[in-house]
Amino acid sequence: MIRGTLYRSIYTPGKRFTSLFAPAQRIVGHEKNLWVEYSALALKHQAVNLGQGFPDFAPADFIKQLWAEAVEVPNAHWYTRGQGYPRLVTAIADMYGPEFGRVINPMTEIMTSVGAYEALFAALTAFTDPGDEVILIEPHFDSYSVVVEVCGGKPVYVPLRPHGDPGNANNWALDRAEFEKAFTSKTKLLMVNTPHNPIGKLFSAEEMEFIARTCEKHNVIIISDEVYERCVFPDHTHHRIATAPGAWDRTITVGSAGKSFSMTGYKLGWAVGPEELISKLQAVHQTAVYSAPTILQEVVARCIEREIELKGHEDAYYTQLPQIMERGCQSIISACEEAGLGVVEPYGGYFILVDTAPLALEFDTSEVDYDIQCVQWLTEHKKLAGIPLSLFFGKNKYLSDKYIRLCFAKSESTLAAGGQIIRQITQGEIRK
Repeated sequence: MIRGTLYRSIYTPGKRFTSLFAPAQRIVGHEKNLWVEYSALALKHQAVNLGQGFPDFAPADFIKQLWAEAVEVPNAHWYTRGQGYPRLVTAIADMYGPEFGRVINPMTEIMTSVGAYEALFAALTAFTDPGDEVILIEPHFDSYSVVVEVCGGKPVYVPLRPHGDPGNANNWALDRAEFEKAFTSKTKLLMVNTPHNPIGKLFSAEEMEFIARTCEKHNVIIISDEVYERCVFPDHTHHRIATAPGAWDRTITVGSAGKSFSMTGYKLGWAVGPEELISKLQAVHQTAVYSAPTILQEVVARCIEREIELKGHEDAYYTQLPQIMERGCQSIISACEEAGLGVVEPYGGYFILVDTAPLALEFDTSEVDYDIQCVQWLTEHKKLAGIPLSLFFGKNKYLSDKYIRLCFAKSESTLAAGGQIIRQITQGEIRK
């Protein structure tokens, strides 16, 4: 009874919090996390989980071997340099140098973090003051807008719109006049994500140059979320905005060991950019976690060194991973085609958008969006878990229509089980 009373007194809408246990105003409205909610929903109904973006297959054998070697290194068990374990930041600099077309200083232009999530948090927190505007290209990863709002900033949403065939991820593009109109004297930052989550779009070099020119014109910092950089499908190209003319000096590029080596539980990421920017992230990082786990950094350093040595070789994981992801994607596409469901075909990343309109499901959408109810229904009644696309929008939810997001970065058995459910829908066996 007391607990319920406290909860009501703290969370009554429109009430000024007075309880000892009241949260800071900046986190009010952000108590829930969609990944916690939808993971719990999948678990509750024992559904095939194609929702959350984590590979459910075993790590590569070479990673296990490098772990065995890493644990024998004495200083891998000690505190390390807060900005990044020397062996790892050196490996990251060696890896990115040729890709960025410049020499990267490992000690001043790289920071390691507890997952790419923390690097993104540190970047947004380091540069967002109350009242600052941050342009978010939507649909976007949900944490972007949350962190901006917690910092007192204002998210400004500019959507990717389908131009031509919406079934081609690369046809989802910015309306350039709309994009330029979003910039004001208060604009401080822009977030860009490629390969894109959830659409699977690869921004072209020309698109990146346009975005970079616009940011330079308005003197705006760019945060580039490139966690899926190693998941670009064969015969396609990842373009980095930091390599666009004049962009390096204003760009923070964020990467992920978990996504690059299919071991998301490691929660190890990094940020790369000019010292003037990276030093500000370090100020946030050192007052939050100080450093990422040393042993993980030792292992990932060895993984990256291996990739540098094997670059372009068929045994390199960076050669194999795009093929693994493309096979997984084609598995979902094949099932959807048999079910008569349209998709937005991606060219990289972990995810594919599926159009559920052909299922002819009917829901009362006066209070809850269609796709949210569709995902809940599929999870509960059909044991297939996905994520509603509307949750990736802050303003232009109408563009999500009846799409849901499915993850193809899964084991063959998980993909087969999910594909079987999708195929059964078209056979009328489990249609509502």
